[in-house]
Amino acid sequence: MKRFYKDATVTGDGPFGVALDGRPLRTPARVPLAVPTRSLAEAIAGEWQAQGEKIDPRSLPLSGFANAAIDRVAADHAGFAKRLATYAESELIAYRADGPASLLAAQATAWDPWVEWLARRYDVGLTITTGIMHVAQPLATLTRLHTAFAAFTPYQLAPLDPIVTITGSAVLALAVAEGELEAQAAYDIAHVDALWQEQQWGRDPLAEKAEAERRADLDAAIRCLRLLAG
Repeated sequence: MKRFYKDATVTGDGPFGVALDGRPLRTPARVPLAVPTRSLAEAIAGEWQAQGEKIDPRSLPLSGFANAAIDRVAADHAGFAKRLATYAESELIAYRADGPASLLAAQATAWDPWVEWLARRYDVGLTITTGIMHVAQPLATLTRLHTAFAAFTPYQLAPLDPIVTITGSAVLALAVAEGELEAQAAYDIAHVDALWQEQQWGRDPLAEKAEAERRADLDAAIRCLRLLAG
């Protein structure tokens, strides 16, 4: 789409909107875009102001999260929270390799601190297993994590969606949401197996572009959460 405006500005005193040449920016469902913090609204306006002659949707991730929160998540808050919480049923950091020893050590170094964090923060534990066969997690753990996700607002759940899917971990996503992890660390912890393989056999040039895109998506999602904090 060709750029059709000159200036993008923040409007309102809370919630905060964005205007393009004075006209309110709207979601795909034609609802006026409004977010709870000025810092997020300013960042969204910055995305639109930075567009060139053509608008690139890929370069509007914060706008995308706001759109999703308003058009999709708010309409089914409970269902959306439940879907994210179900990742705990196959929680990444609970599934350990059966060898070699160096990979087991790398997983333990990366993941054990977050198993311990879960116990301290939420007073629940994970059942740790070896291999890929599914193991049921304690009902108390699943219930507690579902309650944790349900407590987030639609604006928070929208960026939490890619954080959960990119990391494959409900626990790491909660740690990110609570400010315990930032983007690079969260990505590396979630991809410890791939990083271990790179150390053994080198990087795969064909996988580098996909990895860069996943890292950028994670960066944007975590930035959105931080901007929602004010």
